[in-house]
Amino acid sequence: MINHKFYRICSAILLLLLIVYLGDKVSFIFRPLTSLLHIVIVPLLVAGFFYYLLRPLVDFMENHNIKRSVAVLLIYTAIALVLGGFSVLVWPSLREQLWNFVEDTPSLVTSLSNQLGELKNNRFLSAYLPDDGEILAKISDYLSEGITQVSDYVSGLFTVVSNVVIVLATFPIMLYYMLKEGSKFGTNLTMLLPRAYRKDGEEAIHEIDEALSGYIVGRVIVNVALGILMYIGFVIIGLPYALLLTVVSVILNFIPYVGALLAAVPVVIVGFIESPSMAIWSLVIIVVAQQIQDNLISPYVYGKQLDIHPLTTVILLLVGADLWNILGMIIIIPLYMILKIILRKLQQRVVEERAEHPS
Repeated sequence: MINHKFYRICSAILLLLLIVYLGDKVSFIFRPLTSLLHIVIVPLLVAGFFYYLLRPLVDFMENHNIKRSVAVLLIYTAIALVLGGFSVLVWPSLREQLWNFVEDTPSLVTSLSNQLGELKNNRFLSAYLPDDGEILAKISDYLSEGITQVSDYVSGLFTVVSNVVIVLATFPIMLYYMLKEGSKFGTNLTMLLPRAYRKDGEEAIHEIDEALSGYIVGRVIVNVALGILMYIGFVIIGLPYALLLTVVSVILNFIPYVGALLAAVPVVIVGFIESPSMAIWSLVIIVVAQQIQDNLISPYVYGKQLDIHPLTTVILLLVGADLWNILGMIIIIPLYMILKIILRKLQQRVVEERAEHPS
């Protein structure tokens, strides 16, 4: 006789598979919804990112008898002033370095080949390199191709103006209402749950909120500090494209573990094109800055907030890269944190129900 519990589990699995199958057959019905999701997802992610950055400031102003709506407008005004200062003080230099990098790509490739040729003629290194120079030729080809691809990617950034306009036009509106609602946002979500599960939903949302807030705010603080350290070091040694490389490094360092390695590659290549000693000094600055970040800044900012095993993190990054490339590697850790909290709450709920109604 088939066990009643086993029968229910099998029925649930079959029903789920049937729903997936039928959903695939009528996928055209959900096409408008998926299109809307593709349009909204990026502005929503950007709004959520800035929500956790700015919410503590809005809460602080509200505690000092300033209405949340007024506080948000004041913050928007301050941000507009900061962006105005950025466009005057920082953006011209960054834009110039972007264009110079794109225009100088052929000369960078030539300089790279010349530097590798000089390494081949070096007496000390020539004793350890094959006579045919095949290894150096392959390295030169790979690096030249990499520089060209990076150049094409940077120049391609200027062709996505329409997408940037959509994000800039929509995410401030989303962010305004998210900041204005504050804690009501999570409470409104729990109203969608059955009454018996609302308390568990509120606890889960509160844990998710704290985890995301600590992760995002901490990540920004750590990466900004790292960027400042790296930029100061790059300027001291006279590394070309110092500001551009620093911005790229800060963005890539949002990816745990792998980001530090990815950020070091373009810096070392550009430094090597200038001279081998510049590459060595660039690598020294990166290592020193990373050590300061890992041993002084990160423990102070994070404490013991991130309870994720390094092996789990690496697996998640591989999955995120396979699904959504760089964006997936950035958002996969927060998604994992959310799912982990929800599954833990569901497990607790099942255990409690079994304790209350033992079979």
